[in-house]
Amino acid sequence: MNFIEEIVENDLKAKLNDGRIQTRFPPEPNGYLHIGHVKAICMDFGIAKKYGGVCNLRFDDTNPAKEDTEYVDSIMRDIRWLGFEWGQVFYASDYFDQLYELAIRFIKEGKAYVDEQTAEQIAEQKGSPTEPGKESPFRNRPIEENLRLFEQMQAGEIPEGKMVLRAKIDMANPNMHFRDPIIYRIITSHPHHRTGRKWNVYPMYDFAHGQSDYFEGVTHSICTLEFVVHRPLYDWFIDQFVPQGEYRPHQYEFNRLNITYTVMSKRKMLQLVKEGLVAGWDDPRMPTVCGLRRRGYTPSSIHTFIDRIGYTKVEGTIDLGLLEHVIREDLKETAPRMCAILEPIRLVIDNYPEGKEETIVAENIDGKPELGTREMPFGRELFIERQDFREEGSKDFYRLSPGGREVRLKNAYIIQAVSCEKDENGNITVVHATYDPNSKSGTEGGNRKVKSTINWVSAEKAVPAELRLYDRLFSVEDPSASDKDFRELLNPDSLKVLTAMVEPALKTAKQQDHFQFLKQGYFVVDDDSTAEHLVFNRTASLKDNWQK
Repeated sequence: MNFIEEIVENDLKAKLNDGRIQTRFPPEPNGYLHIGHVKAICMDFGIAKKYGGVCNLRFDDTNPAKEDTEYVDSIMRDIRWLGFEWGQVFYASDYFDQLYELAIRFIKEGKAYVDEQTAEQIAEQKGSPTEPGKESPFRNRPIEENLRLFEQMQAGEIPEGKMVLRAKIDMANPNMHFRDPIIYRIITSHPHHRTGRKWNVYPMYDFAHGQSDYFEGVTHSICTLEFVVHRPLYDWFIDQFVPQGEYRPHQYEFNRLNITYTVMSKRKMLQLVKEGLVAGWDDPRMPTVCGLRRRGYTPSSIHTFIDRIGYTKVEGTIDLGLLEHVIREDLKETAPRMCAILEPIRLVIDNYPEGKEETIVAENIDGKPELGTREMPFGRELFIERQDFREEGSKDFYRLSPGGREVRLKNAYIIQAVSCEKDENGNITVVHATYDPNSKSGTEGGNRKVKSTINWVSAEKAVPAELRLYDRLFSVEDPSASDKDFRELLNPDSLKVLTAMVEPALKTAKQQDHFQFLKQGYFVVDDDSTAEHLVFNRTASLKDNWQK
C-alpha cells in the first residue's frame, strides 16, 4: 500500500463520512493531458476502484481565456484510453451560482472586499515569507460599497483588470496564501465555453476548488505536493460556511512526476506546439497521453510505469529510461518480429534459379508458434542492410564479405558473398553471393550452424515504408534547471525520417499495430499510415540500459 491507501483504510475503519469514498480528477481544460496527469489519474480512479467508491471527472473551467472544448474532448478520450471510467462529469462552472452567492455572503460578513489596485501593487504589498504584507487602502471600505462594486463587476460595468475581490484574512500570516488572496477576477475578453457571456467575474482556483469538492461530496481530495501550502486556505474557506462536525472534504498530497529529458509544464508544451517546434500535442516526442499513444506506448505499459515509481511525499525525478524499459517489457512478448531494411542494398544470389520464387514461413515470435506465422516471398534478388556487408572483412566481422564467413538469411538459407558492384562514386550498390540449397531453415540441412544471421526482404515484393525514428526531445537531463531558454535545449536529432523496405505482410497492418523490426527496435503503425503509404513510428530501440 502507498500512504494514501493507508489513510483511506484508516478512514474506513473509523467510519469517517459513513464509510463513503469519493474522489475526483479535476483537470483544467486548457491543454492536453500528459504523463504527470496520469499519475494523478491512477491515484484518483485507483483509490475509488480499490475501495468501492466513485471517482468523478470535474473540469476546472474557471478561466475562459485559456479553455476550449477541444481540450475537454481530448481529456475524456485520454482517460478512457487509459482504461478508466468516471462516475459523473462535473464542471466548476456548474457551481458558479453557488460560488457567487458564497462570495456575496463573504462580503456581507466582512470577509471579502473589492480591491482596485493593480496586480503589481497587490503582489508588492504581499510582503515576503519573512516580512508581513501591507494592507490594501481599500481593505476597510464599507460592506455596502463592496457589494455594489462586486455587482457592477458581474454586470460588466467594470473593465477587465480594473478590480478584484479579495478575501479579508491576515496580511501578517506566515503562510503567504492567507494574505488576503484574490477570490474573484473580471474576464470579459472571452466567452465561457459553457456559460457564454452569463458571467463577467470568475472564481480563482483556491476559492473554487474546495467548495466544488464540498458541493459534490468528495471525501478525499488528492493533489500534488505544491498544494500543501494551499491546504490551510482550502480548510479556511470551508470553515466559513460549513459547521464544525458536519461532513467536509479533506485534501491530501503526493509527489508530482518529473522525468528526465522532458518538460511537464503545459505552458511550455503549448509554446512548442504554437511555435511549430513539434508537430502538435500528439507529436510522439511529447509527454502527452496522445503523444505517448502515437509513439506506441500501451495503457498497460503506462500503468506499469506508474506502479513502479509509486507515491511518496518526496519530490524527485524519474529516469526516462524506466519508461522506455516498461514498454520494451510490454511489447517483447506480443509484438510480431518482422524484417525492415533501413539502408537497403541489393543482394543477388547468383546460383539461385532465375524466375523462381518460394515462400518462407516464419514464426511471428521465434519459439512461440501459438502466436502465429507469416509468409515471406523469397527469390534470387533480395534487399539486405548496407551495414551487413563489407568489401574488406576482418576477424571480428561475422557478416558478409567476399571470401568471408557464411551467414544465414533469417528463416531461410546460408549464403556466402563472392563480389560486389559499385557506382561511379565508389558506393556499393549490389552484393553477389551464392547459397547452399540444402541449408533451408526448418529442413534437416537447416540445422547447420553459422555465427551470424542477417535480415532480408524480397527485392521484388518488398514495400517502401516511411520510418520515423524518434529520440529524446531535449538534449539535457533537466531542461528546467538550465539558465538557457528551454527551446535552445531541444535535441536536433530527436526525429529522423527515412524510407525503408519492409515485408509485404505489413501492407495489411492497421494503425496502432505494434511490431519489432528485427535488430532495429519496436515500432507502431502511425495514425497517418495508409495502405498506399505505410508510416511507422519507433516506440523504443532494442537497447535497454535501465535493465542493466
